[in-house]
Amino acid sequence: VLRNAVHVEEAEVEKCVRDVMKEKKIEQKDTGFKTNLHISLLQISGYKKLYLNVENLRKVPYDSENEEHEEQLIELWNLLMPHENLKARISKQWCDIGFQGDDPKTDFRGMGLLGLVNLVYFSKHYTSEARQILSRSNHPKLGYSYAIVGINLTEMAYSLLKNGALKAHLYNMVSGLPQMEHFHQFYCYLVYEFDKFWFEEEPESIMHFNQYREKFHEKIKGLLLDYSVVLTLQD
Repeated sequence: VLRNAVHVEEAEVEKCVRDVMKEKKIEQKDTGFKTNLHISLLQISGYKKLYLNVENLRKVPYDSENEEHEEQLIELWNLLMPHENLKARISKQWCDIGFQGDDPKTDFRGMGLLGLVNLVYFSKHYTSEARQILSRSNHPKLGYSYAIVGINLTEMAYSLLKNGALKAHLYNMVSGLPQMEHFHQFYCYLVYEFDKFWFEEEPESIMHFNQYREKFHEKIKGLLLDYSVVLTLQD
């Protein structure tokens, strides 16, 4: 019964709680235990479901024929560059927000639509912070490619979710089913903290990016080992 409990679907959680309490001879009227077990099982099944939803979004390739994809890309530009019009869909201007070439779609290959959705989420919900970080990323000596680094941090957030490292963070943050929103919030934390970390470390050049990314990754993994951890930009 206990082994099956950690694989239970959301709809069967209530029945599962009853089965566990019966098996362990815990009084059904023990509402405190019942409530806590119910929440815990929702969190466990919700974590797996969230991973599947994130994975499905990652598997969607960016499609320039898809109107919704294109709208999100233009929205990203407008959020970050409100005073500058994008002159054409294929344009060197994309480099101004840290894409590699004149068509951002090629940069989304590794993380698919998830990379774009993350970038837009941060720019939409933390607009002033996003513009400030973009501005800092243009630093003459310590600059980095904002959008490319953003997609790189999507990969970091995704891998931490995939290997289970985000369990303590999400279980502490959500008493119930974690949602895509909570994954995006963690991503926002990474972007904000990475920018601070990069400027504190003062790397000699962008050529050392992988080395510092790994150092940052280790720092985050260390923080996530704390059972009471919550890593978010929200108060």
